[in-house]
Amino acid sequence: MTALKRPMGALRSVVVAFVLALTGGSLMTTPAAAQTQTQTQSQTQAAAPAVTGVFVILTVKQGVAREQVMAVLPAEIRATVQLYLGGKIREWYSRGDGRGVVLLLDTRDVAEAQAIMDGLPLGQAHLMDHDYIPVGPLQPLGLLVANPAATKGAQ
Repeated sequence: MTALKRPMGALRSVVVAFVLALTGGSLMTTPAAAQTQTQTQSQTQAAAPAVTGVFVILTVKQGVAREQVMAVLPAEIRATVQLYLGGKIREWYSRGDGRGVVLLLDTRDVAEAQAIMDGLPLGQAHLMDHDYIPVGPLQPLGLLVANPAATKGAQ
């Protein structure tokens, strides 16, 4: 499968947001700011993180010959293109080590992602190992948009 590339601007925005989220906590030096941050973190941790997709890392199983994978690959490609066209695969990439692919599935939980992967030809042939990573919005970014007036009243 061919890797789809994201525009560099979008990647740059994600990196900037991530850096802001990571450095935001270390910039809080006053006790009141630290208390507000702690309260916001407690509220964030209390709510379960929203899952908006599942990364699936596919790796060829140990001992599986390349020829076995290649025999199933045309059917796998057709099936994954159908999933992409149906909106279930948001992004797909070739692994840099050549041992498989990484997919970002538009699913709300790992169980749905597993069902999709088990239905694909390589999954049915038991030729691949799958690692599932549920992902969602970067929660520390909530600190950037928290209402300071609302948290002051809670003190």
